[in-house]
Amino acid sequence: MKKLWNNCKVAFAMYSKIPMPKADWAKENMKYALCFFPWIGLVIGVLEAAAFKILGILNAGPVFFCAILTFLPVLITGGIHLDGYLDTMDALSSWREKERRLEILKDPHAGAFAVIMGCSYFLLYAGAASELCSEIFPAYSMGFAVSRALSGLSLLFFPNANPKGTAAAFSNNAEKKRTAAVLVLTLVIVTSAAIILSGWYGILTLMTSLGVFGFYYYKSKKYFGGITGDLAGYFLSLCELLQLIVLVLAHLGMECWL
Repeated sequence: MKKLWNNCKVAFAMYSKIPMPKADWAKENMKYALCFFPWIGLVIGVLEAAAFKILGILNAGPVFFCAILTFLPVLITGGIHLDGYLDTMDALSSWREKERRLEILKDPHAGAFAVIMGCSYFLLYAGAASELCSEIFPAYSMGFAVSRALSGLSLLFFPNANPKGTAAAFSNNAEKKRTAAVLVLTLVIVTSAAIILSGWYGILTLMTSLGVFGFYYYKSKKYFGGITGDLAGYFLSLCELLQLIVLVLAHLGMECWL
């Protein structure tokens, strides 16, 4: 149990801003760290659900409502995944050779395309969040764990473009078979819960996530020769945005149809 607790601390210390006891980053404590990655998504989903309920009781205005729901995931993660998204948008928008794209990923400075795409991301997310309702909210909140389970699987099995990076460190130190089994089981349980609570919207969340997952594999392999920590953040951010947009559009379409 102590080893599992240490692995949990490493996962939360790396991928969230949730206060945790000091973590020992020894190899032994990284074997199963990715197993706990989706748990951060579950925490985000629970806090989003609590905010959704409280803001509804307070009869909050739509602008404040969507601002809180957009900000909470960033607050909990510290923006670590959005940082990867912004770096990746800069690299992809450069239209340079693979080696130069990888250099841009490491550049700590934000380029013009990162700023533009970052603003666009928050605009789309907040706009879609303003349309959230009780019918689709369970599927939306479960999506944070779905995206992290898939991201963890990519770290285990996708080719790595930076053998010295953070993504490679988690991949190389992981007990891959057992970690993969736990992540797949987590994906099944979370998706099942989303289907029970939201019906076919839960299936839609999974299908959207798998579609983005395939796009992420194609994009990373073609333009970077594999994944990095930044590209994993790009996937997770894009996945959660598209989950939300697809759910909202599907619900609006159903409302029009009925």
